[in-house]
Amino acid sequence: MTQKDITFVADFLTEHFNEAPELYNRKGKYFNVERVGQYLKDEDDDLVSPPNTEGNQWFNFLKDSTHLKESPLLFPYYPEKSLHFVKRQMEGVIDQCLQKPADVIGKSVHQAVCMSLYKVSQSEDSTPQLFKLPFLWNDRTSNLHYVLFTMLENSISKIHILRRHTDTSRSASNGILAVEFGNFLNNSINESSDSRCYSCLDAHFYDDETVTVVLKESVQQEGKERVLAQLPLS
Repeated sequence: MTQKDITFVADFLTEHFNEAPELYNRKGKYFNVERVGQYLKDEDDDLVSPPNTEGNQWFNFLKDSTHLKESPLLFPYYPEKSLHFVKRQMEGVIDQCLQKPADVIGKSVHQAVCMSLYKVSQSEDSTPQLFKLPFLWNDRTSNLHYVLFTMLENSISKIHILRRHTDTSRSASNGILAVEFGNFLNNSINESSDSRCYSCLDAHFYDDETVTVVLKESVQQEGKERVLAQLPLS
């Protein structure tokens, strides 16, 4: 250690660990704790060394503002408390703000339809992820909701399109269908059906009438081909 290091440590100990007789009755804390660490303690006790707010521009601004001084929109300040205490207070306020909307929205939501997409064995410890790429689209012109998704393992070359009317009392034609890419890019009918098989990497609606998909060649080889295709919804 250099002399500069020793001086730095000595100064730190001198500043933060001096005996403090006024603290003798406070749960055995006989010296000042390090001033940053006290803010991180998860307890409701007052800070041992609270900050000095004198001259703070924000406090002076609030003090001089008759409108903001008692405003319910400002979160109250607790200069004697740690950040953990303030965090719990803020979480309580946020939970209270969100509870009413959650109740109202929850009561207004109901199940319109139930479709069985796949079944898994009840004995499996972990359910495999079979549902991928859910992308939502709202066609305001036709008042239709769309969901694009793919099913892994058994149909990686297919993309599924679910269509529902925004008015739940009405039904939409072709409520759910699948588009299979497979070997549609084969150059000739003589090519093997497995030679140019494609799976869907991603899919989004481009507009109300067009779906954009990113396809990947399924053959296990270097330089797999990628295809960006635009499919008319019709």
